[in-house]
Amino acid sequence: MDSLIELFTKTTLQVWHTLSANWIFLLASAVIAAALKLYVNQDRVGAFLQRNRKAGVLIATGAAVTTPLCSCGTTAIILGMMAGNMPWAPIIAFMVSSPLTSPQELIFSVGLFGWNFALAFFLASILLGLAGGAFAHILEARGWLANQARFKPITGASGLTAADAIQTKPRVTLNQFLNETYLAGKRLALFFLGFAFIGYLLNNLIPSQWISTLFGAGQIYGVPLAALLGIPFYFNTEASLPLARTLMDAGMSQGAVLAFLITGAGTSIGAIVGALTIARWRVVALVIATLFTGAVLFGYGYNILIGVL
Repeated sequence: MDSLIELFTKTTLQVWHTLSANWIFLLASAVIAAALKLYVNQDRVGAFLQRNRKAGVLIATGAAVTTPLCSCGTTAIILGMMAGNMPWAPIIAFMVSSPLTSPQELIFSVGLFGWNFALAFFLASILLGLAGGAFAHILEARGWLANQARFKPITGASGLTAADAIQTKPRVTLNQFLNETYLAGKRLALFFLGFAFIGYLLNNLIPSQWISTLFGAGQIYGVPLAALLGIPFYFNTEASLPLARTLMDAGMSQGAVLAFLITGAGTSIGAIVGALTIARWRVVALVIATLFTGAVLFGYGYNILIGVL
C-alpha cells in the first residue's frame, strides 16, 4: 500500500513539475487557438484556396499548417477543393500537412520540447505537404489517381468567396473571446494533465532500460518502430504531445519521438477512416506512404543532426 501511494505521489509531482514549467505555453496556445477559431473558419480557408488555385501545392500546404482545423473542418475543406475540380496535388498536400501541426500546436511543442524540436516538427509538416503534392502531381499526370474521388465533382462549384465569408462572420466580442479561450484552455489542460500522468505513471512502472533499448538514439530500428506505433497509439495532439514528452524522458530518442508524432497525427486510424470517406485507396495510400516514409527519414535525420551539433 505504501509503495502504491509512493508511486502515485511521485507521478503527481512529476506532472506538477511539468505543468509549472509549461503553463505559460499552455495559456499562449489556448489564446492562439481561440483567436484562430473565432477569426478564421473553414469558409475563409476554402475561399482562399479556390482564389489561389494557380499556386496549388504551396498555398495548400501553407494554409494547412497555419489553420487550426479539426478533422471535420479539414474534411470540409478537402470536399470543397474536390468540388471545385482542383487537381489532386494541392488536395493531397493539404491532407498530409493539415493534421500534423498548427500555430497553437507549435507553441505547445515549444514548451514541452524546446524550439529546436518544435521547429523541426513544423518544418517537417511543411516539407511533407510539398512532397506529397509533388508525388501526387507526378502520379496524376500518369493517370494513377484517376477516378479516386468517392463522389462526382460538380463543375463550377467554388463555395463561398472570401467576401461572403467575411460578411457572414459575426463580430467577435470580448466575452466570446474570453469564453473560447477558457474552453480551449480547459480542454488543453485536461488532456495535458491526464496523459502526462499516464505517461509518467508508465515510466515509473516500466524500467527505463526497456524504452532506451527499443527507441534509444543508438537503436537503428527505434525510429521506424516509433513511426509504426504512432498509427494505432496516437490519440490527439493535446494528449499525445505530453505523452511523447514522458517517453522522451524515459529514453526515447528525439528522432523516434518526431517519427511517432508525424505518423500518429497523419495516419492514425481515425484519420485514415476519415480520408476513406472522401477518397479511394490510392489517394489514402499515397498520404500514408508520404507520412510514414517522411517520418522515418526526418526521425533519422534529426537524430543525426543533434548528434553532430
